Amino acid sequence: MSDRIEIHGISAHGFHGVYPEERKNGQRFLVDLSLTPKSKKAGKSDSLEDAIDYSKVIELVNNILIGDPVNLIEHLAEIIANKVLKEFPIKSIEVVVHKPDAPIGVEVGDIAVRIMRSK
Repeated sequence: MSDRIEIHGISAHGFHGVYPEERKNGQRFLVDLSLTPKSKKAGKSDSLEDAIDYSKVIELVNNILIGDPVNLIEHLAEIIANKVLKEFPIKSIEVVVHKPDAPIGVEVGDIAVRIMRSK
């Protein structure tokens, strides 16, 4: 089993969606990440230089969530996965984008998309 870094509940107000009210009013989005690091050095060295700085991962994801709107959370998940894979020393990523307040006319606990990508 590979080492994993888990980050849950990155939350931001974004304007993603296909409906005009989503683009006008926005809504809350939540993101969960599971990262597989390329190296296990951090566990032995206890040095941030050998680790994935998850504060920078969170900042990147937050900037995507509050940035340019997209229609689908599937596309939002792809953008997040691709940028994190590109900018950090990881082998693979699982991204879950939650849209708990989706305006679908029926109350639901959550709507989410889960994708897994690797280099």
